[in-house]
This record gives sequence, C-alpha cells and structure tokens, in this order.
Amino acid sequence: MTFRYYRDLKPTFEDRSQWALPTVLRHHAAERPDSVWLDAPEEQATWTFVEMLGSAERVGRNLLAAGAVQGDRVVIVAGNSSRFIRSWVGSAVAGLVEVPINTAYEHDFLAHQVRTVEAKLAVVDDVFAQRFVDVRDAARDITKFWVIDTGEQDKAIRILREAGWEAAPWDELEEEGTGDLPEVHPQDLASVLFTSGTTGPSKGVAMPHAQMYFFADECVSLVRLTPEDAWMAVTPLFHGNAQFMAAYPTLVAGARFVVRSRFSASRWVDQLRESRVTVTNFIGVMMDFIWKQDRREDDADNPLRVVFAAPTAASLVQPMKERYGIEAFVEVFGLTETSAPIISPYGEDRPAGAAGLAADDFFDVRLVNPDNDEEVAVGEIGELVIRPKVPFICSNGYFNMPDKTVEAWRNLWFHTGDALRRDEDGWFYFVDRFKDALRRRGENISSYEIETSILSHPAVLECAVIAVPASTEAGEDEVMAYVITHGEATAEELWAHCDGRIPSFAVPRFLRFVDEMPKTPSQRVQKAKLRELGVTPDTHDRTPDNR
Repeated sequence: MTFRYYRDLKPTFEDRSQWALPTVLRHHAAERPDSVWLDAPEEQATWTFVEMLGSAERVGRNLLAAGAVQGDRVVIVAGNSSRFIRSWVGSAVAGLVEVPINTAYEHDFLAHQVRTVEAKLAVVDDVFAQRFVDVRDAARDITKFWVIDTGEQDKAIRILREAGWEAAPWDELEEEGTGDLPEVHPQDLASVLFTSGTTGPSKGVAMPHAQMYFFADECVSLVRLTPEDAWMAVTPLFHGNAQFMAAYPTLVAGARFVVRSRFSASRWVDQLRESRVTVTNFIGVMMDFIWKQDRREDDADNPLRVVFAAPTAASLVQPMKERYGIEAFVEVFGLTETSAPIISPYGEDRPAGAAGLAADDFFDVRLVNPDNDEEVAVGEIGELVIRPKVPFICSNGYFNMPDKTVEAWRNLWFHTGDALRRDEDGWFYFVDRFKDALRRRGENISSYEIETSILSHPAVLECAVIAVPASTEAGEDEVMAYVITHGEATAEELWAHCDGRIPSFAVPRFLRFVDEMPKTPSQRVQKAKLRELGVTPDTHDRTPDNR
C-alpha cells in the first residue's frame, strides 16, 4: 500500500541555526527595512520591519533592566493590540519566555497558570490588574507590572502599587535604554502556552524557538504565503491560532500582519477590503457566522485568496468560495505540543472530513491502540501518536510538570489523546477524543477544572463534565455537566455559582442532575457512557438567554 504524504514544506530559512524569532526579525529588518510588518488599523498605526526591530530591542532592554535574566518568564494578559505584539517580540529579543494567558481567566484558573510558570514580570491591560491582586499569593514571584492603557491605567497602577508591586505605564518599555541583548538560540525556550487539562489542571506547553518558527513556517507553506500577502487575525493573540499560526508566519515570509481586536461577522468582508487582506483564519463557528450574514452584491469584491479553517465546515467550502471569490480553504491537524504533523495540500479538493496528509519529511505519525500502543490497521480508529525527525520542532514538555511530560511521551511518542483514522490513500480524519478535554468556539477547556469549580458548591457531591456535539457544523463541542447533589440545588444556582469562577466560554450549557453515575471497578466515572446518553429530556439547557 502506498500512502500519499505532504511534501510541499521547504523551510523558508534552510539553516536551522536561524530558527529563532530575533534572527528572523533581524533578517527582514535588513532585507526589507521599509516594508510594513505590523498593521493595526484600529490604532491607525503601522510598523515596518526595521521599526519593529527597534521597538523590540527597546522593550527587551527595559525588561532586562527590571532585573530579569535570560529564561525568565513574562506573563501577558491583554487583548489584541500592537502593545501585546511588541511585548511578545520584545521578550523574545531579550531571551525571555512569554506566557500569554487567556483574558477570561481569573481566580483559580489564573492563579494556577501564574504559579506554575513562576513568572518574574507581567504585562497586563489595566482592566485585569485587580485579578492579580485577588491571586496575590500565586503571583508573589512577579516583581514588576507594565500596564497597557485601555482607559483605566492610573487606577490599575495604583491598585498594583498598593498591593506591594512595582507598576508602570506600558509606554515606559519603549523608552531608550542601554545594555546588551543576549544571543538567542533555536533550542532556547520561547513561550509557554497553556493547553487544557484532562485528569488535572491545565498544562503549560514549553515551546522552544525552533518549534515556534517551524509551526509558523508550516503555515507559510500551507497558504503559500509571500511578501505580497497580508494575513488578518481576529482571534486572540493569547492563542497559537493568532500568534504562531498567523502573526509569526508573516514574520517568516516577510508579509504584512493585520491585527484586529475581535471578530465581527458583519464587518468581516469590509475589513478584508480596508486592509487588503489576502489570508485569514477561521476557528469553530466563525465560518458559519459569516455565511449567515445578509448577502451583498459585492461580497466577492475583496482580495481574499485563502482561508485557513480549523476545523473546516465541509458543506460550506464550495458555497463560500463562490460567494466571496476565495481560491482555497486549507486545514491542518496539530497541537501546541507537536506543531502540525498533518497538513492539507493547497488548492486540492479533499475527501469530505479529511484533515490532511502526514508531513513525513519532519514527523513519524502513527495510529495506535491506546491500551497497548500497537499500530492499528488502515481504516481502523486509533490514537494519533507523533515524534519529530528534526530537533526542537516539538515541545520540550510541560513546564514544571515532569510527571505529565513523561505520561504524554510514553514509549518516546507523544500521545495526543485524539482518535483518528487513515484511509488507503493516506488521508487522516479526526473522529473523536479519547481524552476528556473539550473544545468550544476555539477555546480548549479542561473538564477537570470545571468539575473542581462546580464541586466547590456546598450542595454538590459529585460532578462529571463531558462534551456533547454542537448543533452548528464546525462548532466543535458544547459543555455538559452531570451532577449529584445532597439537599436542594437548582440549575440556576449552579450556573450562578459558575459565573466568575469559570470563564464564560467554559460554563456548562447543559446541566443534568442524577442520583448515580456509571463507574469502573476502581470507581472512576465512565464518561464514555455519559457521552452516549448525551442531552436527555430532563437536562437543563442554559441557551434560551444565550449566555
């Protein structure tokens, strides 16, 4: 049997010793100094490659001047803006490790991530300052905050200083400074991005510079990016989808990156025209939301060439192409831990539901029985396991979680926990999750962390959180909680208890009260059986008010 593979990936920088963000930025600052890299329409501002290098070096020197040393972690809790990007790139140039945290996180969710990475410095939007005061013990390693002004900067700085921290306006980072910047190597740690936990808290994926570069260069190949392109991101920069699957690819290719603060289905096609956008991303239900907008006669009058959709709503691909004049839809199957070992060829019609072909020049990819790691036959469902063929294109492991690292890399293969099948031609198809993680509207969700929050309600004895299918194609999951209580507790009380403790996107839409749950002989809840039951007539649904 002869499989097809993805063989189009030829790294933009052939010399792997150059696979680090400072090296890539300095290359383009020398080669195309006056070309615009960062375009922030809502700020009415742009930065050329050479201007971004100057900004990054100033930010980097000031971070180091605050007492950080190479390898220290810089937490970033902020919405999309040029200051977020300059904080990230400045951290990289200084040899520091950026840790972007979801802006929906507070209380235990925020405390866990800040504590795990032992952050030394922090960049935050002013509206998030109080959250750090609320988790002061977890944030005790932070020595200084820089506050981005969204209207409450003075108040935020005062709050942080009263709590005992040094705090300053973000613009202080752009002041001219002195001091040497370190040499940054591909194997050095670049970022820690948190992914959802299953049987424990969320895990910080330690990504070396080479992996960040390589993941970005995979996207360059995926969309055939050139210096003439402009890639627009409307998803949050604290996610890889916007950061190393949109922003960084433009840095690698010498293209223009357009950053928007948020997604607007009604404004989407206008934004394409305004910023001359040729490439953009969809996640989750974005594709469906755009399709449902009122049709205009000039919908196809835009420069968009290709959409990177994850996952792709297959039934909408051809209608979207015709309506908006789009040349191609592309997709990958990858994880923060592994980059993208499965990629779809550009412009090729894929079998319905296919995610792509194995990029076997760079990865070994197998589907195995999750119980014994033996490879399954073609056409059978197995767990996707991966190992790299090139140094440092996968994660170093989970930051400060050696036990979870060893568990995930069993038998020297990374175990994704995802169930896929492969057909006789080599196409891979996502089927389900073996693990208990959920994904809703582009956000990875930890079932464990939701369960822990619900269990803090005094009336709750047991809780099991599962994924149930969303009604919208490519909408991924809806969150459902099975709950056993003692005494009286209503669904409304539990939803109120979740508000403020759980990020809004993770609050269960469905709640079902039960007297018992199916369990294994070792008393573990059999979530597969709960998923089979799904949403029943006695399930409470929070959807009517669409919160």
